[in-house]
Amino acid sequence: MAFTLATWNINSVRLREGIVLKLLREEAPDVLCLQECKSPVDKIPTEGFAALGYHHMVASGQKGYNGVAILSKLPMKEVGRQDYASLGHARHIAGQLENGVTIQNFYVPAGGDVADREVNEKFGQKLDYLTEMRDAFHAETPQKSILVGDLNIAPREDDVWDHKKLLKVVSHTPIEVEHLAETQDAGGWVDVTRADLPEGQLYSWWSYRARDWDAADKGRRLDHVWATPDIANAAHGSRILRAARGWEKPSDHAPVFATFDL
Repeated sequence: MAFTLATWNINSVRLREGIVLKLLREEAPDVLCLQECKSPVDKIPTEGFAALGYHHMVASGQKGYNGVAILSKLPMKEVGRQDYASLGHARHIAGQLENGVTIQNFYVPAGGDVADREVNEKFGQKLDYLTEMRDAFHAETPQKSILVGDLNIAPREDDVWDHKKLLKVVSHTPIEVEHLAETQDAGGWVDVTRADLPEGQLYSWWSYRARDWDAADKGRRLDHVWATPDIANAAHGSRILRAARGWEKPSDHAPVFATFDL
């Protein structure tokens, strides 16, 4: 069975229902993972999604903040949700397809503005969140799994517009990159996007602060698709839909796609 998956930090699924519907109509991924839904689960506008064939959803939500959801054309059941770092935040949901593939959808804390946990509690929470993810993968090695989401870290030098200028900026600091690498290694996860697109600058996020985000092109690759080694070779067709960053009332993130032949 082949299926296409997309992951997208939507920055309010209710405010941006229109562009979610646009993506579903025009790109028609079989599975769409959303982060930063900013909505209780019962307030997510599922009617329009269902009308386009997305009859299945697993989600964890809260009012106004965080929130993750997986919309699927394919039958899916919830198989887990974790409160890493005991933050009480809706930042993780896991669903399983009928072929046994588990999809884990994460929204890792952004970490605030200062890369020092001694003066910035949020940065410490981010590092602790990643550490608990790492420990969970060490404790139970994932199999036949895909991990997606806004991990809020751009790990490679070519995942940011200027490596040297961003070394002290949250999302690209060495300590964050190290924590993410340890998390990835703990599960044996393969970075599907970079396996498909190994060379060159690659971004999935552009700040709202830029007057002309497209011309400035000061992006970062914060959104990721990983797979366990047993299915990573089945992945192909990775791409980032940059155009979506320019849609009406956009998220500051663009959707990331991958196809799996399983």
